[in-house]
Amino acid sequence: MTIYSLYIYDRHCTCVYYHDWHRAKPPRIANEGGVLPAVAPQVYPQKDIAATDPSRRNTLSSSSGVVIAVNDEVPRTPLPGATQRVPANAGLPFDEEAKLVYGVVLSLRNMVKKLSGRDETFVNYRTSTYKLHLYETLSGYKFIMLSDPNADSLRFVMRQIYAGPFLEYVVRNPLTQMDSKEHGIDSEYFRTSTDRMIRGLSVFN
Repeated sequence: MTIYSLYIYDRHCTCVYYHDWHRAKPPRIANEGGVLPAVAPQVYPQKDIAATDPSRRNTLSSSSGVVIAVNDEVPRTPLPGATQRVPANAGLPFDEEAKLVYGVVLSLRNMVKKLSGRDETFVNYRTSTYKLHLYETLSGYKFIMLSDPNADSLRFVMRQIYAGPFLEYVVRNPLTQMDSKEHGIDSEYFRTSTDRMIRGLSVFN
């Protein structure tokens, strides 16, 4: 049994944090403007420094005068018979993936409330390949964790993350902007503490 990934959504239905561990295929980089900065370094689109800073496009070495690059703007034409390489992690961009995860949780939660009444709450569901766990705080934050389908409920783990690192390094940290529509959870202490907590679980390996 193992844990695949963790998503955190705020009350505005926005993904503000993401972390993965045993994911078979790495997440695809999000579209430009599709995800908040600091959600996760591996999914945030990195801009080309040379494209944004013209001074970094110097093609001559100032000391030797040797040409380093010529015709950088000329498009490269593939050789005859060459095939375009499709990335190994081709799939949905992360922003679309995050919307789908939240949409599934929202739909199942509404269905449970309508069919079973207000006393019943949606906490998890299982497929043949993964199990989704949900923990929702009173302030509207939703912690969603994906794990091996045979794993027991991980609500207590997400509650520990909320009561421990989340409150300590996010809520009580004056430098972290809460309910911001401009940044995700930009706290390296929170990311490190969460990673250490998950790796210490018996279900992790």
